Amino acid sequence: MDTLFPESYEASRARFIHDFELLRRQWADSRLESYPLKSDPSLSIDYAWAEPRKKENLIIISTGLHGIEGYVGSVMLKTFMDEFAPRLNAENTGLLLVHAVNPFGMKNRRRYNENNADLNRNFIWDENFAPQINPDYEPLTPLLNPARPITNLFASDIAFISRLIWRILRLGILRIRQGMLSGQYRHPRGVQFGGQSTQESTQVMRGLFQRAFDEYEQVIHLDMHTGYGPRYQMSFVNSTREPASSQELTRRFNYPQIVAATPSDFYTVSGDITEYFYQLRDEKYPSKKLFATCFEFGTFGASLPMQIRSMRVTILENRLFQYGASSESLHSMVRKEYEELFFPAETKWREKAIADCRQAFEGVFNAYGVFRR
Repeated sequence: MDTLFPESYEASRARFIHDFELLRRQWADSRLESYPLKSDPSLSIDYAWAEPRKKENLIIISTGLHGIEGYVGSVMLKTFMDEFAPRLNAENTGLLLVHAVNPFGMKNRRRYNENNADLNRNFIWDENFAPQINPDYEPLTPLLNPARPITNLFASDIAFISRLIWRILRLGILRIRQGMLSGQYRHPRGVQFGGQSTQESTQVMRGLFQRAFDEYEQVIHLDMHTGYGPRYQMSFVNSTREPASSQELTRRFNYPQIVAATPSDFYTVSGDITEYFYQLRDEKYPSKKLFATCFEFGTFGASLPMQIRSMRVTILENRLFQYGASSESLHSMVRKEYEELFFPAETKWREKAIADCRQAFEGVFNAYGVFRR
């Protein structure tokens, strides 16, 4: 089981390229393309096209939008390539498989890219990265972004809890959660920074989405993520633009955990990739069919104490990256817990994540009739 989970960005990339070579003969036309980052050409976004003779359906699977989450995403991509791609109708169904949308984050085991930007807050439709987006973030900045090195975890935790309690009393936990998670565009060194311009990776994905709609009648996009939700149950997180209800999709896909990206079900996000994809369809390709969703593999869990733990670790990791720590042991403790937030080591968790992904793939592909008859 553990051998399925890659140890490095390089190992994951090499496996992706190898596995795609084994698939290529199934389709009429196939090619692997790479986009090296301008800031570091040793890192690249790699994407594979497998084209059918009749371009009716396109399945897009993308990983590593939040870099470190690409390690689990790599396993789900391999599961698809090994078990599900060979069952597809290659006469009318094509593939676009994207490895490491954020290669810097995957390489360095961070959620953010080389500019500290969260790419899932960077898909702003009109490219107006307005500082006033998410006004609830501003009163949280002393809590979220302590501008000093980590010198003592106990003292840091006491300060975090006291600040959090004070803000819960003033704002309530729902406004705090929304303020922290939905994205901000004012503080480049802060958590959940969505950027102040469209990032390289975002430009690449926007171009791929346009190519998909230009050439195919129906697109299915599955984007792999980890971190939020129940620990042992992967969630579909759907766009608010998806017309089918969560209850309807639960029946259609035979899958138990499907939610919408609303404050009551999940949380809302500015610059979200799935919302962008739907808006692109609605604005420029209204005749095309689209189902796009996020597969979210929960790690710590969905309870309030676990949400607070996730917040604490997110703050500590960004503080470590921006300002450092006074000792190597502190550095290691923060890094270890951060990796557990996005890349759990527990065998039970890993086995259940793969089982959930298999069930979800089966449900979606059956519902859209893309398997060979």
